[in-house]
Amino acid sequence: MSKTYAGARLRRLREERGLSQAELARMLAISPSYLNQMEHDSRPLTVPVLLRLTEAFGVDPGFFSERDTTRVLADLREALADEVGAARVSAAELSELASRLPGVASVLLDLGRRNQALAGRLAEAAELRGGGGPDLPRSPHEEIREFFYRRQNYLHEADVAAEELAAQIGVRPGEVVTALAARLTGRHGIRLATAADRQSRPGGASGSRRQARHGSDESSRGTSGGADTGRLHHFDRDARVLYLSSRLRPGQQAFRMATQLALLEYGREISQLASEDYDEGSATWPLARIGVANYFAGALILPYGAFHTAAEEVRYDIERLTDHFGLGYETVCHRLSTLQRPRLRGVPFSFVRVDRAGNMSKRQSATGFHFSRAGGTCPLWNVYEAFAAPGRIHVQIAAMPDGQRYLWTARAVTRHRGGWGEPGKTFAIGLGCEIRHAGRLVYSDGLDLDNASAATPIGMGCRICERLDCPQRAVPPLGQPLAIDENSSTFVPYPVKGAPE
Repeated sequence: MSKTYAGARLRRLREERGLSQAELARMLAISPSYLNQMEHDSRPLTVPVLLRLTEAFGVDPGFFSERDTTRVLADLREALADEVGAARVSAAELSELASRLPGVASVLLDLGRRNQALAGRLAEAAELRGGGGPDLPRSPHEEIREFFYRRQNYLHEADVAAEELAAQIGVRPGEVVTALAARLTGRHGIRLATAADRQSRPGGASGSRRQARHGSDESSRGTSGGADTGRLHHFDRDARVLYLSSRLRPGQQAFRMATQLALLEYGREISQLASEDYDEGSATWPLARIGVANYFAGALILPYGAFHTAAEEVRYDIERLTDHFGLGYETVCHRLSTLQRPRLRGVPFSFVRVDRAGNMSKRQSATGFHFSRAGGTCPLWNVYEAFAAPGRIHVQIAAMPDGQRYLWTARAVTRHRGGWGEPGKTFAIGLGCEIRHAGRLVYSDGLDLDNASAATPIGMGCRICERLDCPQRAVPPLGQPLAIDENSSTFVPYPVKGAPE
């Protein structure tokens, strides 16, 4: 059995409770010197002491378990790339910081991001004056991805409230739209209609006063007559009508109905969650509110208990889950990445949505998997292979530079507006878990999970990737002197001095 060292977490927990070492030692029936040794990682936590700690503080035993620092360490490497490159900070020192002082590491990362944002604003000001500068700070949409990333893609209060509401209104597979419609009508007096109904109502085509308040007539968005418009949904608060595009499939209709219901019934709680990270007057706050409402909607149409049970029964077979619940591939994958309820956890997944150019429009993770925030992702990752064969699920065992292995599934999905010649949207949806959980997935059948050499070596993006011999590398490795010789060339695009040939 491995020993548990958790000195920093133990010390922080004690200080948060306002206890001295002597007082806590008395509660745990140990000597103050023994507690001092545990807080400084000179002695491990024993099972009896661990049980007393969980009882005294009311925390889960997992609070003291060894934490995966992969993600924090990768964030530190990226934030301090210049310092690492200049040999002012070593990789060993960053690893020590991430594992022993996670709170300090978090503060350091926040300071780095603020510094980056300030540099971006200065660059923008310089650009307005005709100068140049570094990249601009992250957009509000990127900030929202960080909002969920920091919470490991799980909002406990929202998830539990959504499940309780689902039970109350009778959400069940095949009856979701009916249950949501009944709730919207019975509790809130909201009528459902299509975009065509919106255009055909009195004053709809000519532009009524109500349309002037809510914007131009939707028929001006590229369709005419009673055809659907560019909007997928629109809630007319004055008329108490929720308009849904007829192009939406039942599962998509259910999601938008559930989102509107979340805003109507849990608007105050949603605002409180958004305000945890952002000021109400900021540009990011309303996006955070929409993000939380969307999370609530996913938890409402796929209630945690029922969905978790079904996922375990079919061994996380995504296609069987989409058939059972009548929802889309991306919706099911996203919900699978949120199954992290204490004492009823599912497989901890990382979820990603990318396009053909490598742009990552969604990234959420309940694991230590690190998504690069600077530059592109790894071209050896199977999410890009999915575009070559749309509709088929691609499976890959991938190994990160630190040796951590993951099982990834990827499938391309395409959405069209429906009209001839209108551009559609194509994305690859990736869902991955650590190899130690892979046996719980149907996609691991027939794979040699114990053979490390069978894994595809991938990285976190060329800018910070540590693989020196990768033939797909797009930029030189960070902090490594290059072997430049005009009389020879190598298969590896950026050979490093001293690296084996």
